[in-house]
Amino acid sequence: MNIVQTRASRPDWRPLLIYWKGEKYYRRVLFVKADNDYYLGIDVGSVSTDLALLDSFGNLVDKVYLRTRGKPISILKEGLKILEDKWPGIKINGVGTTGSGRYLAAVVAGADVVKNEITAHAVAASRVNSDVKTVLEIGGQDSKIIIIRDGIAVDFAMNSVCAAGTGSFLDQQAARLEIPIEEFGKYALMAERPVRIAGRCSVFAESDMIHKQQTGHDLPEIIAGLCEAMVRNYLSNVAKGKEIKPPVLFQGGVAANIGIKMAFEKELKCPVYIPEHHDVMGAIGAGLLVREFILKKKGKTKFKGFAVASLDFATRAFECEGCPNHCEIVNIFQADELIARWGYKCTKWDMLNDNTG
Repeated sequence: MNIVQTRASRPDWRPLLIYWKGEKYYRRVLFVKADNDYYLGIDVGSVSTDLALLDSFGNLVDKVYLRTRGKPISILKEGLKILEDKWPGIKINGVGTTGSGRYLAAVVAGADVVKNEITAHAVAASRVNSDVKTVLEIGGQDSKIIIIRDGIAVDFAMNSVCAAGTGSFLDQQAARLEIPIEEFGKYALMAERPVRIAGRCSVFAESDMIHKQQTGHDLPEIIAGLCEAMVRNYLSNVAKGKEIKPPVLFQGGVAANIGIKMAFEKELKCPVYIPEHHDVMGAIGAGLLVREFILKKKGKTKFKGFAVASLDFATRAFECEGCPNHCEIVNIFQADELIARWGYKCTKWDMLNDNTG
């Protein structure tokens, strides 16, 4: 099957084209030369900060994946500096932010669109495969499932309470076993008989892994057992009651673990596809959303420019004692000037000229 496309015949190319040939699944990245107009998607999470640079057609042309390390502002500035150095003189038409730190990122960078992770991941998944019906997403600190029908997210669920089944838990176990996290999935593939690991709780899972080591089980069997336990936990908690239909896309940083992918396929009894840029799908979705917004609005972007990478920002939090809610108010300062505030549930702190806290 040969696919021939030209800019004239289909200008709105997908960043990742998916097509079928017999039983084989192909992933192809299409690179096109666009003009100097770009869109920037930013996904700030507790574990990673991702930036996706899209051209005027919505194609992914570059991405940055950085560990947040508890310093979202500094890491975001670092990501912007990386893009500025690689793409000098580019024009950013719009910026979209998502992730748990989306409001912070919006203030620092100057965002035109701020969207939740569900919307961003759903949009990116539909861009990759317009027929997608289920999105499995496992990140560093949380996991989610998105049910899509006819290109629209109709249902979702998230788990941000328990660490079991997240990337941070895998990182901890890889460090304890002295195995690079990048090699974790390869070890799982070496197992002939995965052992059963308790996966309901991260504490129980770790103690069960230690017990299996002490009873003489091989490392690949234990790692494969952990992958299967994580998938069982995900399906019985996050995906409980959800109608999982193919095509199924697996997104997030944990999608790099081939052991988890195969465990999902074993349980779901259907192929699970991993987008090439699975690690920055939230940022891609934010970029696509802001592109759509700007093209409709045709207004000027709020992006502050790459110069924000050299500016100093600070956050200060305080607890409001005005009522029993005791809201935690977060103030954002730039050069001692209060530029943003959130966390309140009433209008008391609407005015930014009050520098309390």
